[in-house]
This record gives sequence, C-alpha cells and structure tokens, in this order.
Amino acid sequence: MRSIWNGAISFGLVSIPIKLVNATESHSISFRQIHVSDGGRVRYRKVCELDGEEVPSAEIGKGYEEADGSIVPITDEDLAQLPLATAKTIEIMSFVPAEEIDPLQMDAAYYLAANGATAAKPYTLLREALKRSRKVAIAKYALRGRERLGMLRVVDDVIAMHGLLWPDEIRAPEGVAPEGTVSVRDAELDLADALMATLGEVEMASLHDDYREAVEAMIVAKSGGAFEPTEAVVEPAGGQVIDLMAALEKSVRAAKASRGEGGAEGSDEAEAEVTPIRRKAGTGRGAGTGTGAAAAAPKAVGGKKSTAASAKKTAASATKKKATGAGAAGKSAAGKSASGASKSTSRTAATKSTAKTAAAKKTGAGAAKKAATPRKRTSA
Repeated sequence: MRSIWNGAISFGLVSIPIKLVNATESHSISFRQIHVSDGGRVRYRKVCELDGEEVPSAEIGKGYEEADGSIVPITDEDLAQLPLATAKTIEIMSFVPAEEIDPLQMDAAYYLAANGATAAKPYTLLREALKRSRKVAIAKYALRGRERLGMLRVVDDVIAMHGLLWPDEIRAPEGVAPEGTVSVRDAELDLADALMATLGEVEMASLHDDYREAVEAMIVAKSGGAFEPTEAVVEPAGGQVIDLMAALEKSVRAAKASRGEGGAEGSDEAEAEVTPIRRKAGTGRGAGTGTGAAAAAPKAVGGKKSTAASAKKTAASATKKKATGAGAAGKSAAGKSASGASKSTSRTAATKSTAKTAAAKKTGAGAAKKAATPRKRTSA
C-alpha cells in the first residue's frame, strides 16, 4: 500500500519512524457529467476572473478571502514557517480507556507502518504496551495543512490511527429528541428485547452493497446492448402504527421465520394476523380489541349461571304454589307484579295497598267486636 505521509511517533523520548497508509477505500461508483442531447462530456475549467484565461493546476495557489472580498495570498512556504511541532510528528499526549472516546468524534482511519528496520523494536514496544493496558493513545498530528487530533489503537498486529474531530466540532443535539414526555411500558421493552435477541448478531464480513452491485450489473448490460429496464418491486410502506405491542409482536414472529426458527410453524405465525396482548381488567382502556373481549367474557359466563339459577327458583316456586293453593298463588302473583313495576310506581302501589289492607283489617275487627257484644248480652 502506498504511504500518504511519512513522519515519526513521539512516545516520550522514544521516536518511532512510521509511514501513514489509508486503512479504508471507497467502492462507490462515480459518474461523469454529459450533454444529454449528444452524449458529449461536460468538463469544468478553472478560469482566472481577471484575464478570462484557463489556469493550469501548476499555477494555482492558495488565498484567504477577507470580508471585503480582497484575497490574501498564502504560500506553502508561509505555512511551513509556522511554529507547528506536529508538522512531521504524531505526538502522543495521553492514554485513556477506549470507552471514553465518543464515536461521533471518529473520522478517517489509517494504518501506521514501521519505517525501516530500526523502527521495528520501538513499534512493537508501543503496540504491546497498548494491548496490555487496554487503552488507546490520544495524539496530535498535522496533515494536509492543518493540525488534527488522533486516536491510536491496536488492530491485529498493527497500530491503527483514527482521525478525531476536535471537541468543539461536535454539535450539541438540541431540538432533535422527541418533544414532550413519552412513557414506555415494561411489556413493550420486553418485546423490544425479544426482537433484538431474535435478530441476533451478524457476520460483518457477509455484508455488502446490493445497490452498487445492481448498478455495476446495469452498466455491464448497457455496454453490451442487452439491458432491459424493469420496474423495481417496492414493498408498500406501513401506515401509522396503531398498536405498538402488536407491531413488535409481529416483528418478532417475522424475524424468527426469516431465521428458520420453529420450522413451518414459525412461517405460519409470520403470515398470520397478530392478536394484541390482552391487558388485565381494570387498567383502563386498551389500544387493541383484546381488552374488550377479555372484559366481556366473564359477564357472558355469569349471565348463564344466573339464568340457570332463575330457572331452578321458578320451578321451586311453581311447586310451592300447587301445595299452598289458590290463596298463596294470588299473594305470589301480587308480589311479582309489584316487583316488576318501576321504583316510583311500586312504592306508590305498595303504600296504597298497605293503607287499604290496614283499613280493611280495622273495619273487620270492629264488625267482629260489635257482633260479639250482643251475643254476650243475650247469653247473660
């Protein structure tokens, strides 16, 4: 691999000559701009604003534009004379645990290769010290005209360096989080944990760019004249999630089916409709229909029991009526009609009936008393 920077690692008083090599590469497909009508290449030319002539790369320098639009020329010699201690040195400042580095700070990655036989011993010493301490080194270095921050760590048997953004280059996430208070229930977290466990881990080496492969295949087909465009099959996007529990439950089933867990039964579950989890009665209204069904079921069972009990009571009442005769039957019918009426009517009827009965009893008692008195005088 071609080195892009030569220098040394400053590890206290130890200097380790190294070469900087890119650790990553881009596989993205780049396109050229063309004239649609004739397919001609469209190029950008660098033209001087003063004389209108095209300027070759060798005659292009740097300049800083001030607020009034004037340009201050800056040469490579000017930059080289700046008091920059890290111009050709990766200066290690401290060692910290890797978890203290925010991934948001990480930028480009490089491999550090020992430059020469004399660098092998100190290079190996630094590598083994990083391994044993389980820490990373924080360093400063200069690259492409500016000072940068870096993190050194061990990858296999190589020291790698990640460029880090300066802390003041990380923007605060203001106004990004959802507004208002959102509560998540334990049952929803349990289903989310189950979904995470079902998806499991993935071999990073098995991941690849499907879109890039499709673009490459299209280019090959078009260059050979055998390209036939087809409409892409796009699955319809899901609507608004009405029941989060049902969506999580269905996701768990689909993930299990895709991983082949449970065999044919798992695939049937993935295609079946998801029944929302039934919530306990008395906890308020639920999002799904399962709550209503669960609450209604005990009422239906209770109704059947009360109907059977009423039938038994009716049969017993009929038997009692036959045994006590017509007088008892009349009293029973009067009591049933009074209980079947409305509250206000039954109370009024009961009051009138009581008054009439009392009056009748009083009248009967008086008549009996009058009838009894002459009989006593006659016998005397």
